[in-house]
Amino acid sequence: MKIFVTGATGFIGSHFVRAAVKQKYEITALRYPGTSPVISVADNLEERAQITWIDGALSDVASERMAGIDALVHLAAAGVNPKQASWDLCFDVNVSQSIQIWRRAVSAGIRRFVICGSCFEYGLSGERFEFIPTSAPLEPSGAYHASKAAATMSAIALCVENQLALSILRPFHVFGEGEGPDRLWPSLRKAALAGEDFPMSPGEQIRDFIPVEEVAQAFLRALATRHPIPGKPLLANIGAGKPRTLLEFSQYWWNHWNAKGKLLPGALPYRPNEVMRYVPEVSPL
Repeated sequence: MKIFVTGATGFIGSHFVRAAVKQKYEITALRYPGTSPVISVADNLEERAQITWIDGALSDVASERMAGIDALVHLAAAGVNPKQASWDLCFDVNVSQSIQIWRRAVSAGIRRFVICGSCFEYGLSGERFEFIPTSAPLEPSGAYHASKAAATMSAIALCVENQLALSILRPFHVFGEGEGPDRLWPSLRKAALAGEDFPMSPGEQIRDFIPVEEVAQAFLRALATRHPIPGKPLLANIGAGKPRTLLEFSQYWWNHWNAKGKLLPGALPYRPNEVMRYVPEVSPL
């Protein structure tokens, strides 16, 4: 199968490309000029030959570059890092530019779409569920969250209008190699390996942490599944199905790395408007 991958150098994107290469997919991968994958995506010359790189933004890709492609895997997004989550940037990339490339893909004859949504589309409604179903209302509470929800609505409309086979996957709390350095898991590892103490909130927040490698495999399964009926989008929550508190998660990895410093729960306050439980009803794929 020939696939076109956006966001191919990002956290989830790099792991997905690496996993897709192992499955012998022929990949055309879009990367923003000057970027490179956050992990190695190929182990040898044969695997590297399976990947054709295109440099540019989403809006730069012409329909002709997607001719002969069987499926589009859309992983590109702006604003995942809250420090970069301006309203203008998030809606330009996650909505406007994404719609542009999806429509060009349709023009190129692509009928199969797998799109990365976000658990944060649920926003405030997530507080009302012990396990958040895919049918939960979307009540986003920030620029990134709102733009991803708007992108989902746009993709669904495009799917219905053009009778596309569409899967939208919403990963929950993804962690692993290549994750942004300011995130919990990399920050925890850095302190542990340096022998430093790690100040954190009390850590009572309950989350579903899932390794990025498992998320990449979920996208591969979605790509291969025959479940999506043209014009009937499939929405799926991606999680490990093992709710844990932040403190439990941190203690596990702290012990795993044989950290010499101390975890300091309660040294930092909770974030404003912290959601204490945000756990999905995991969807089978």
